[in-house]
Amino acid sequence: MDDSSLSADKPSLLERLTALLTPEPGDRGELVALLRAAHERELLEADVLAIIEGALQMSDMRVRNIMVPRSQMDVLHIGDSIETIAAFAVKTAHSRFPVVSDGKDNVSGILLAKDLLRYFAGHEFNLRATLRPAVFIPESKPLNVLLREFRLNHNHMAIVVDEYGGVAGLVTIEDVLEQIVGKIEDEYDFDDGGDILPEHGGRYRVKATAAINDFNGAFATAFSDEDADTIGGFLIRHLGRLPRRDEAIVIDGLRFRVSRADGRRIYTLLVDRCPAPPEAEAGAAPA
Repeated sequence: MDDSSLSADKPSLLERLTALLTPEPGDRGELVALLRAAHERELLEADVLAIIEGALQMSDMRVRNIMVPRSQMDVLHIGDSIETIAAFAVKTAHSRFPVVSDGKDNVSGILLAKDLLRYFAGHEFNLRATLRPAVFIPESKPLNVLLREFRLNHNHMAIVVDEYGGVAGLVTIEDVLEQIVGKIEDEYDFDDGGDILPEHGGRYRVKATAAINDFNGAFATAFSDEDADTIGGFLIRHLGRLPRRDEAIVIDGLRFRVSRADGRRIYTLLVDRCPAPPEAEAGAAPA
């Protein structure tokens, strides 16, 4: 047998790729299975596979699945003083704020944090004149449709309303994109300073992905890493569920407040020590 016959018997790269992708997938599940098989054969990188899967899942998701609920919305009030507005913007570190009047169901508009620069530069500031129009969307809107509208209309935030016209929450373009590419770091997230950063008043800002061993070393705790590797996973195991944003959990004298989370994972925690009860401070024996 000569070399030409051996070459003819060996499938080309195109033929091998064709064999990998045939038969054609009959539904989305089969498509995902093929993509995962391509990843296992090192034809597709893990981060690319995750992005494709996230994009495919988006059409099945609705705004209600990822929105910030009404109870957790950080809002400004139309009658707030500029000093109150500026302090609130610094504290929450958001780039956009719904401005309401007479309750959260009456959204007057959206304030961009950058518009406060006029005030800090010494110019006169009028909140009503500075507001941008608010965009209202139903909570049943598919995420892929919302992302297309965000791109076409150059909006970054929308107010979500329920079937009765009441405000149900809000959603940002970052919330939507994170369903595809995962967590998006911004200038208010962690820098290269590490997973555990001290803040004022003895409080610490902790990444949920911080290793439990690192956390134990920083806080002199002895949390087990048998069932979870990260402090976020430890909290989920402790509760038996995913905690909500702003939820507080006390464990062994430490108070964990969920600073940032969505419907799938925890991102950031605020951790401080609970004050000792009066009887403990006085050294009194428990009753």
